[in-house]
Amino acid sequence: MKIWSSEHVFGHPWDTVIKAAMRKYPNPMNPSVVGVDVLDRSLDSQGRLHSHRLLSTEWGLPSIVKAILGTSRTVTYIKEHSVVDPMEKKMVLCSTNITLTNLVSVDERLVYTPHPENPEKTVLTQEAIITVKGVSLSSYLETLMASSISSNARKGWDAIEWTIQHSESALS
Repeated sequence: MKIWSSEHVFGHPWDTVIKAAMRKYPNPMNPSVVGVDVLDRSLDSQGRLHSHRLLSTEWGLPSIVKAILGTSRTVTYIKEHSVVDPMEKKMVLCSTNITLTNLVSVDERLVYTPHPENPEKTVLTQEAIITVKGVSLSSYLETLMASSISSNARKGWDAIEWTIQHSESALS
């Protein structure tokens, strides 16, 4: 098991970042995300928005990783559940893969909150727990996947910035 975590500060207010985070796919930074399906979206009695989505991804896995995992499958599916609490100004997003679960599990948690000292900024904390199962070199693969998650997190931050910029330019 490998745990990866990160913190990023956006130079935008919480509500702007949340709107962009909910609309960030498709974007040019994350071309591997080829589909997003909203399975369910509802408001609870406290006014929190619950969303369940299915993300379809197409990964170009290196040949050595395919060989170690014993699969040539590159389309994977991720289930995502998010809760947006506008009163508390907090969004929690949890995702987990539902493909190749016999080989690998990636459980990710993202929390968006206003910056404690500057309400014009938003703090994103991320954590991923990566577990490769039943193959040799699992620790090596977990480290490779953590590196990939780190790279993809940066792309995700850029995608939110891109979405904000394109939303603002559409309004002007």
